Amino acid sequence: MKNFIALNPNPLVQYLQKHPREFTKEDIINYIENNQIEMLNFRYVGGDGRLKCLNFVIQSKEHLSNLLSSGERVDGSSLFKYMQAGSSDLYVVPKFRTAFINPFTEIPTMEILCSYFNKDGEPLDKSAENIMIKAHKTLEEQTGYTLDVMGELEYYVISEKEDLYPAKDQRSYHESMPFAKWDFLRTEAMQAIAMIGGQIKYGHSEVGNFTNEEFNYEQNEIEFLATRMDEAADQLIVAKWIIRMLGYKYGVNISFAPKITVGKAGSGLHIHMKLKKDGKTATVENGVLSDAAKKAIAGILDISKSLTAFGNTVPTAYLRLVPHQEAPTNICWGDRNRSTLIRVPLGWTGKASNMVERNNPLEDNTEKDFSNKQTYEFRCPDGSADIYLLLAGLAVGTRHGLQMDNALENAKKLYVGVNIFDDEHKEILNKLEQLPISCWESAEKLIKEKDEYTKYNVFPEEMIYDIAEMLKSHDDDKLSERLYGKHDEIKKLVESHLHC
Repeated sequence: MKNFIALNPNPLVQYLQKHPREFTKEDIINYIENNQIEMLNFRYVGGDGRLKCLNFVIQSKEHLSNLLSSGERVDGSSLFKYMQAGSSDLYVVPKFRTAFINPFTEIPTMEILCSYFNKDGEPLDKSAENIMIKAHKTLEEQTGYTLDVMGELEYYVISEKEDLYPAKDQRSYHESMPFAKWDFLRTEAMQAIAMIGGQIKYGHSEVGNFTNEEFNYEQNEIEFLATRMDEAADQLIVAKWIIRMLGYKYGVNISFAPKITVGKAGSGLHIHMKLKKDGKTATVENGVLSDAAKKAIAGILDISKSLTAFGNTVPTAYLRLVPHQEAPTNICWGDRNRSTLIRVPLGWTGKASNMVERNNPLEDNTEKDFSNKQTYEFRCPDGSADIYLLLAGLAVGTRHGLQMDNALENAKKLYVGVNIFDDEHKEILNKLEQLPISCWESAEKLIKEKDEYTKYNVFPEEMIYDIAEMLKSHDDDKLSERLYGKHDEIKKLVESHLHC
């Protein structure tokens, strides 16, 4: 714990000298009293996936204590389409571990994320967050395994056209200033995210960069460290808010949309997973991917078509998921292969575990165990994802795989160790099943595979049909064919989902 606190950038962690998971109501009151905090905001995710806000002026210690003890009422019918106005009161109840100081307000303000509860004081069954929590709890109860996750948050900064130091079109991977103009916005975002409790791995410029008559488009990425599923979801949601706030501060558009224009790199939301048991990694065994991890991968691949219903929720998502690109379309997995749906990234095993010592002779040249760093990556989701439901779906897929009788056989069958787009491997490519090509098709797959999600009462069946109805409302069946060559219509569609 001392190691966690020593260099932690979160001011609450430094002041309270404890991990956020240990924050109590009294800790929050103590910090507010002694740091001249004047306002409190409750934040919660609406049905549109965006953070909502309820403001309170702190009037007394008693007033603050009551807010933290009871939460507050909100109108669910204005937050969720499925709720009727006649019976729509909900409670929003704070999660003390999520408390952070707002980096943007002039008035000193504390923010706390909240969960939804129904009129009986029970977790709201159709709350995406509560479904995620239930999915992960069921995974642990049924298999004994847990799942740590993290996301790669890709986005475009859209700014006025600038001619100085132009970056190369679609060649901006890890580019630096002055060729990467918005490096400073990304690093400012990273600092702010870290100070509110986000656990960041790194940030960098991404490959996407292009210019039209009016604007520069520059793609960036912030990647997180694997952590508990509930914490990983919260930090992704707050991070998107912070990046957009900084875009507003600097007068530029931020877009997490899966596609900005045809022929240019789209933005994904790759999710890395780390299977654990008894608090330790179960992803690697004896330096190689474990059988349990392979089973989990097989389970996710088995329901991957319907997972797009949570991870690819707008029509432009399927302009990104096209063949011969890094965004996957084929249901398979492989090592270090970016054309597969699930990729096992390079790990630090064997001689790779002591590279630093080999490069620095004064260090201890002994082999280290970095197996806890190994993850496997689900590559099709994008910025339109319902983050809570996507992670819930991945927990369902993991549980499904660990319970499948033929999981290891399926994992072996779906493993690809070559570039499937090379002509010499066409036979392999032709045997692979494909992801959906539209929201409409995604909805059809979700309904077809709904029993896996409703098993153990994780997803309410009614919600599955609600999501399918929402996806079909886009009316995008065979959209790619209908839009082929129609650049004005594509542009209009992209603009309508720019802030998905």
